[in-house]
Amino acid sequence: MSNEPARPSADEPTQPGHVTVLLEEATAGLNLAPGDIAIDGTVGGGGHTERLLALTAPDGRVLGLDADPEAIARVQARFSQEIAYGRLILVQSDYAAMSRIVAEIGLGPAQGILLDIGVSSYQLDNPQRGFSLMQPGPLDMRFDPTRPISAAELVNTLDEDELADLIYRYGEERHSRRIARRLVQQRPITTTGELARIVEQAVGGRRGERIHPATRTFQALRIAVNQELAQLEAVLPQALSLLRPGGRLAVISFHSLEDRLVKQWMQTEARDFVHDRNHPFGGERRTPTLRIVTAKPITPSAAEIARNPRSRSAKLRIAERLPAR
Repeated sequence: MSNEPARPSADEPTQPGHVTVLLEEATAGLNLAPGDIAIDGTVGGGGHTERLLALTAPDGRVLGLDADPEAIARVQARFSQEIAYGRLILVQSDYAAMSRIVAEIGLGPAQGILLDIGVSSYQLDNPQRGFSLMQPGPLDMRFDPTRPISAAELVNTLDEDELADLIYRYGEERHSRRIARRLVQQRPITTTGELARIVEQAVGGRRGERIHPATRTFQALRIAVNQELAQLEAVLPQALSLLRPGGRLAVISFHSLEDRLVKQWMQTEARDFVHDRNHPFGGERRTPTLRIVTAKPITPSAAEIARNPRSRSAKLRIAERLPAR
C-alpha cells in the first residue's frame, strides 16, 4: 500500500496495478514456518497474503482482513483454492476488530501479524474511489463505502477552524488556515479535481517541490474519513495479545504520523522502566512485552523505488513478543 505518489517526473515509470511494498523484508521478518498461523491485517492486492500462505504451507492458516470489499473480492478470486482448503480465511473488516474476529473463528495464537498501512494502488488508480488528486472523481476516500462520512461531507460541513485543525493535525500542513479559508469560500466541493485545484490556488503552487500542493490535504481527509490513526492505535495492543511468545508483528507505514505512533508504542512496550514525569528520578519497573527487532526502520532499496516510486516513503518496523515472566 502507499500514500499518494509524488508528482511523476519524465524519467519515473508509471505503475500498472498494485505492487507489493517491502515484500521480502516484511514476510521474512515474521520468522514463519510450516504449520504456523499468520494474520494479514490489510490484504490489499494479496501480495503479502500469497507469501504468508507459502511460508506457512502445507497446513498453516492465514487470516486476511480488509475494510475494502473490493480488496476482499479480489483476494477471494485469487486464492479460491486456499479458501476451499481452509488455509485462508477472509473477513471484510477494519483491523481494529482483529481480536473479536480471531475469537469468533477460534483461531489460535499467531506467529506473525502483518499490517501494511495506507492506501493501495487499486484505490488510487480508480478515480471513482476519490483517493487520487491526479485523476478527477467524486470526493469520497472511504476504504469501506458503507462508512457514513465521506471526504465531501467533511469538506462541506466542517466550519473553517475545524477544517483547518483537521488538515494541520493529519496532514501536517503548515498552510492549513489558508487552505481551509479558501475551501469554505468555494463550497460546495464535490470532486477531487475541484479540491486539488482550490488547494493549489490557496498555497500558490510551491514550485520546485516533488509532491503536489494538495497531497497533505488529501492525506488529512483520508485519515479522518477512515479514522486511520485511531484504528492503528486500537490494533497494536490487540496484535500483541494475539501473538504467541516469540511471535512477531511487522508494520509498514507510509507517513510520519503512522510511523511515530508505531515507533513510540513499540518503544513503550520494550521498556523495563517507566519514568515519572513529575519526579525526575522517580519511576517504576515494568516487565517488557516486546523486543524491537528493527533498531531503525527498514526502507525500500533504490531498486525497489525505481520499480515502484510509490514505495519511496515506506518504513517497516518489526517487534517480537517476549515470553511472560
